[in-house]
Amino acid sequence: TDNLGGGAANPATGVSIMRHASVEILRALAVLLMIVVHFAENLSGSTLSGWLPSGMAAPVFTLLTGTSFRLWLRAQEEHGVGESTIAKRGVRRGLFLVGLGFAFNVLVWMPEDTFNWDVLTLIGAATMFLTAARHLTPAVLALMEADTFVAHPFLRESCDFSAYWTDGYFDPDMTLTDVLLGFFVTGYFPFFPWIIYPIAGFLAADVVFPAAGDAGTASGSTRWLLGLGAALAISGQLGLQLRDYTSARVQTHLLQGWTMFPPSVEYVCWTLGFALLSLTLAHHWIDEKKWLDPKSRLLEFARSLSRYSLSIYLLHHIIHLWPLWAYGVATGHEATYYWRQAFTDAISVPLAYVFILICHGLFGWIDRREYPTVERLMRWLSD
Repeated sequence: TDNLGGGAANPATGVSIMRHASVEILRALAVLLMIVVHFAENLSGSTLSGWLPSGMAAPVFTLLTGTSFRLWLRAQEEHGVGESTIAKRGVRRGLFLVGLGFAFNVLVWMPEDTFNWDVLTLIGAATMFLTAARHLTPAVLALMEADTFVAHPFLRESCDFSAYWTDGYFDPDMTLTDVLLGFFVTGYFPFFPWIIYPIAGFLAADVVFPAAGDAGTASGSTRWLLGLGAALAISGQLGLQLRDYTSARVQTHLLQGWTMFPPSVEYVCWTLGFALLSLTLAHHWIDEKKWLDPKSRLLEFARSLSRYSLSIYLLHHIIHLWPLWAYGVATGHEATYYWRQAFTDAISVPLAYVFILICHGLFGWIDRREYPTVERLMRWLSD
């Protein structure tokens, strides 16, 4: 898609990719869930764990990043773009996202949070990694997936993950060692294990959206992918259910329950399986069976959220966090004084939905007039 994997039409290159309604819907759902959760967490201090699946948006979004990047690569190759040019574009996109992630941490949060390693820096690093690894065979990439999954709890243990977190927040020292460990293992979205999701999306793209010459073998591969997704989700659920019957050592170092920070074995299994199932089934029902009218307002709404998901990600933080910082300072407190205690859920959640509706109208207006957005800036600089 425009923000992370190409574009409907890029005047500078003439390269375009087919838009899949299933991907648009899933990314829009991930964006919507992310906005609601962030408004509730940052304005009310609530995780909404009783009725909202917190922790699900990032896995789906990052998996779709890999899927979109694979489709973008295919479009580049089909239009005869040279290998060197593809590599340069991929790396520039990755560097743009990493730089944007640093700017986001400084300007939206605080300068001391520069190296928190948020989702933007993860996606940027994943984009550069997939650019470098794009010619590796699926078997090699799948082996990397398995190795990362097996190794990540032991890497976390060897780095003493909990020592870098204070009261549930990443709090490293500004040293080269801590910065590098944050990127690879201990940050909010460390490379290990979060690279699993973009690689999985990259591999799934050729199964769910096969190239024209490979369409004949897609159905069997899709059934295999459904089985894998189901097996992963079931394994994650079994881990959650059986955890209480294991030893204290296993609970402390391996089966840590449903936790995103750090991403536990059960969490990674369950969310990866869910994301793979969602992508495969959404393609079947939406793209193939046409359960959703291609001209429906629901799809139009989803496309507006999906197409500008990067801009919306940045904007929604600015809209609900900057007023908190400003009001805290204006009332003589620290900037973060009202963070997580400004409102109740009864106010913060409706505010999230109001923001979503405003975004739909705003970015529809921007799209019609082709005004600059972060997505267009990235393409202008990278392509």
